[in-house]
Amino acid sequence: MTTLTTTEALAAFCADAMTRPYVTLDTEFLRERTYYSRLCLIQMALPPASDAKTEGGPAVLIDPLAPGLSLEPLYDLFRHQATVKVFHAARQDLEIFFHDAGVFPTPLFDTQIAAMVCGFGEQVGYETLVRKIAKANLDKSSRFTDWSQRPLSKAQQEYAIADVTHLRAIYEWLATQIDKTGRAPWVAEEVATLLDPETYITRPAEAWQRIRTRSHSPRFMAVVRKLAEFREDYAQTRNIPRSRVFKDDALVELASTRPVNESDLGKSRLLLREGRKPDVAQGIIAAVQAGLDDPDPPRLPKEQPGAPGNGALGELLRVLLKAKAEAAGVAPKLIASSSDLDAIAQGLRDLPALQGWRAEVFGKDAIRLAEGRIALSAAGGAVRVVEI
Repeated sequence: MTTLTTTEALAAFCADAMTRPYVTLDTEFLRERTYYSRLCLIQMALPPASDAKTEGGPAVLIDPLAPGLSLEPLYDLFRHQATVKVFHAARQDLEIFFHDAGVFPTPLFDTQIAAMVCGFGEQVGYETLVRKIAKANLDKSSRFTDWSQRPLSKAQQEYAIADVTHLRAIYEWLATQIDKTGRAPWVAEEVATLLDPETYITRPAEAWQRIRTRSHSPRFMAVVRKLAEFREDYAQTRNIPRSRVFKDDALVELASTRPVNESDLGKSRLLLREGRKPDVAQGIIAAVQAGLDDPDPPRLPKEQPGAPGNGALGELLRVLLKAKAEAAGVAPKLIASSSDLDAIAQGLRDLPALQGWRAEVFGKDAIRLAEGRIALSAAGGAVRVVEI
């Protein structure tokens, strides 16, 4: 098993990869102690050369922690349009490359997305595809090891390389199925989201939107907004997990108690030691005051998209989605989420589930059902659309 530790060796391998129709990739990383993921290992495998007699091409591990190693040859490969870059569940991998180098691997093929389009169910795992398509089994015993430690054990190396060698067979099978069904545009729509920088940018001023609260009063939410903004900015600047600053439950408590000095902070039940440090404590107090002084507090509508709306219509839409997904051989979750269905029932129309290929498979009939222009009928265990 080859591990590349020099820029020269990586450049040679990437130059070879540029002569192939595709390359499979995966990464191992750590994020428990940092805000941004720390890249610890890259795995790559190539298909055989056109004149080769072997079933598989070369496969290597790349050690990004090796002294002096530059990943620029890899990024040049990412920009090379003649070679498809194949990942499984690529979002976290792409997030690392975007934040580390501002680059995305293109063209991109995500086998998890393709598998959902091919009817393998929702969020299908790599291990399932290895078993069903590559007809092999994986040893997952090294899944939760510390990938920053060196040297890597033989078990770690074998685990890591298996994540890209079996991916070759999976990609070729799925790509063939996608071509047969003419669903390449479906996959391309999903991949476009993965290649959008907005997918990976977390703006501190918008962090409050992820906080779950029972109260939606404008002043309370103004304090929540300022606390969440301070926490996100503090965590990003110091590259530490936001939960290390203070957790969500502590944030909600602080928005309720509204401390005005460090003595008040000492009464918090949920604020941990990190949150009592002077710079964090001062930031909390300033954020609370900024929220109380905010001239334009957020005013949330009484009923949010995704909250229960027309319950009966929502249930009918779920039946329609299941029937349409089964007919198309696509995972229902890829078409629409439960919150999407509730939003349609409430009358919202600017939704991904009602656009693009989803509109053809489900969205157009979903609108017609919501507007009372069609009904659903059951016959012999099948659900049919009935014109009204």
